[in-house]
Amino acid sequence: MAKLNLNRFTDLVWTVTEEGIYKDDLSLEFHSFVLIISGEMKIIQADKSYTFGADSMLLFPRNQISAVIKQPKDGRPYKAIVFGLTIERLKAFYAKEKPNLISPPDGAVRIFSKQPLLKSFFSSLIPYFELEQKMPENIAKIKFEEAISILRFIEPSIDSVLADFSEPGKINLVEFMEKNYKFNMHLEKFAYLTGRSLSTFIRDFKKVFKVTPQRWLTKKRLELAHFQLTKKGKKAGDIYLEIGFENLSHFSFAFKKHFGYSPSEL
Repeated sequence: MAKLNLNRFTDLVWTVTEEGIYKDDLSLEFHSFVLIISGEMKIIQADKSYTFGADSMLLFPRNQISAVIKQPKDGRPYKAIVFGLTIERLKAFYAKEKPNLISPPDGAVRIFSKQPLLKSFFSSLIPYFELEQKMPENIAKIKFEEAISILRFIEPSIDSVLADFSEPGKINLVEFMEKNYKFNMHLEKFAYLTGRSLSTFIRDFKKVFKVTPQRWLTKKRLELAHFQLTKKGKKAGDIYLEIGFENLSHFSFAFKKHFGYSPSEL
């Protein structure tokens, strides 16, 4: 499991280290401003995927359901610095600064090329991990505003993402689930992202799919796995993480229970 280096004296920044392959399906409630120091990270979304190596810098928007696979590369562990852009702090910033809304909001991952301002910003975060007393709020505020100012400078349209404080509204359940079933999320998160309470989500799900969410999700993931194994010639060890299973043995057991034979028998 990934090792998080948190400092109880500041909630702005932390590091993530992973010595082996680690996968998580997530949808964050804040924007993540990230520098990958070493290793490799793959982000898989419903309609696209990204692969990032050492020295990559990116902004990962909130409320975007994704599978994230982190792993060592070139003999070095996965390690990254993450700066959290929370909604509370963003609202305070844009209460004083008028957003430049020149494009509609979207959930695309922003990838930044190397440039001095970004390099200097992330380098300045390293001492924060040695704090031995709470960071004064005025300093935290300055650092947060520095991050936003740099992002606005290098990408003038970034306000359309950072100043979008809307919450997910009620959307078409069938379209959303058919697009995102391979992500191993808690039902509460699926409910939130479709604009429903958990009880309403389960009720609506059973109404349109005629089965419980968990049964439907397992069936869809196994059918996708069968297609990948038989039609695409892939191996079980290459696909189980990307289709929503946490480990290979669980995948093999569920596959055999559903189809009557194991993936290795194909």
